[in-house]
Amino acid sequence: MTFYSIIVLLMAGFFGGLANSIAGGASLVTFPALLAIGLPPITANASNTFALLPANLLGAYGDRAKLPKRDGWFWGGLVIALIGGTIGAVLLLVSSDRFFSMIVPALIGVATLIFAFGKNIQRWLAGLLGGADNPLLRNILLVPTSVYGGYFGAGVGVMFMALFGATSSLDVRQANANKNVLGFLTNIAAVVIFVWQGVIDWPVALTMFPATACGGIAGAQLIKIVPAFFVRATIITIGCVMTAIYAYRYWL
Repeated sequence: MTFYSIIVLLMAGFFGGLANSIAGGASLVTFPALLAIGLPPITANASNTFALLPANLLGAYGDRAKLPKRDGWFWGGLVIALIGGTIGAVLLLVSSDRFFSMIVPALIGVATLIFAFGKNIQRWLAGLLGGADNPLLRNILLVPTSVYGGYFGAGVGVMFMALFGATSSLDVRQANANKNVLGFLTNIAAVVIFVWQGVIDWPVALTMFPATACGGIAGAQLIKIVPAFFVRATIITIGCVMTAIYAYRYWL
């Protein structure tokens, strides 16, 4: 790795971890950074999933007291997240680099839209599905959501929140705690597959890994003084710019 690459990884990792604590959307920062230093898209995605584990784990641990009742539906959701993350990772690995490269701009673009309009999506789903507590429907919808999380993952936290808002009576803190746990399990399942298949670029991932942890810790403190709106606007801008850049790179 060059000195430039190390600086890019440390900055992207820190800001991604910070953003994850304050507003979410870490992958919209870290994944494009991995592409920018020259990693192939599938390797970049696998390395990104590993590098963001500290941010996901810190979020899950920090909100553990707000987890809802541990009933059968709760444990079933955890199992679905693990299985879905595994399936998503396998689907990624059977994709060719050429195919994944072609859909990268669309994935970043869709993830940016989901992140930008997450509240609207949540209200729309709640109106469509009634917003009542429906654990069966929640776990059914969790299947494709967790598969997406294992395959790419950017924006999956917003998707989890929309799912809970539309199919449960959980308050925002409980839904967020559930989202953090499910997101971590989805990612850890995917990482196991990526490690097994040897697709993680370890020097790159291990350089970014502590930076995301530091960013997550800093974000937990900065959330008290930094407006979430500012962080969200910055992430959305980055997502839009990266979509345009990679659409030009891979489609034109």
